[in-house]
Amino acid sequence: MVNSQNKVYLFVHIIWSVHNREPLLTKPIRAILFSQMQKRAGEKGIHVLAVNGVEDHVHTLLQLHPAQNLSQVVKSIRTDAMDWLNETKLISSPFQWEEPYAALSVNPSTLKQVSDFIGRQEEYHKTKTLESELEVFDKIQL
Repeated sequence: MVNSQNKVYLFVHIIWSVHNREPLLTKPIRAILFSQMQKRAGEKGIHVLAVNGVEDHVHTLLQLHPAQNLSQVVKSIRTDAMDWLNETKLISSPFQWEEPYAALSVNPSTLKQVSDFIGRQEEYHKTKTLESELEVFDKIQL
């Protein structure tokens, strides 16, 4: 073997919602929040490739390192975002996320398509609900 270093490519598309799917993440809040999420995640060694969403939910595309645990990474990103929103009081009532989230593995050859999809969330959700979006994934059988 010429190169003795491991090559690990773990990409995950994660979706989670605002508590009770309340439409609290207005466009101005999202602009600041998503930038803050990327910054804070990066400071913790979490590589966020894309983040976007609409008023009631968020999409992220992450590259995980082999030693990172998916549930711990998601918890860290969500907790930091929730804490930041509550500290800044950009939203008048206490902010929370729904507990469950969806995590989908991403083939490295489709990173651009997934990233583009995440970038088009506002356009996408003009005609589709989060429920219809998640139903597509529920129908995938191995």
